[in-house]
Amino acid sequence: MMLAGPAALATVGVVASKSAVRSALCLVFNFFILAFLYFSLSMEMIGITQIMVYAGAIMVLFMFVIMLLNPKLIDEKKDYKLPIGLLFGLALFMLLGSQILPKLMTANVPAMEYEVGSPKLVGEALFTTYVFPFEVVSLLLLVGVVGSVFLAKRRTP
Repeated sequence: MMLAGPAALATVGVVASKSAVRSALCLVFNFFILAFLYFSLSMEMIGITQIMVYAGAIMVLFMFVIMLLNPKLIDEKKDYKLPIGLLFGLALFMLLGSQILPKLMTANVPAMEYEVGSPKLVGEALFTTYVFPFEVVSLLLLVGVVGSVFLAKRRTP
């Protein structure tokens, strides 16, 4: 319930922002809130994946393409960075506190055995059994980035 307010604010920021860069940053914040929701549901692997894949890799590519294709979107006349940064920082601090404090209160709970989908088992499978498809996907992403840069750059006579 505590995650609903910041998620709604971030969603409004994505839709209402006139700058594509600020809209993408609000989307990153929304991805982090979704990861905290997964953590609160004891789905650590999905939460870690949410942060690494969506908030990390995918949004870096989005920001790269936005800045590469139209750098004029970055410039704005009014500077709202400090108030918005303080607001999001406070919201993030409150979210972290709401997730960490209950865990500290119940720290004497015995550790669970590894289950299906745990980070250890997924990592072992990814880097032993599925290492070839993992490397093929990384090469395809590299080709996609190089291709987008090649298409975005125009030859000047």
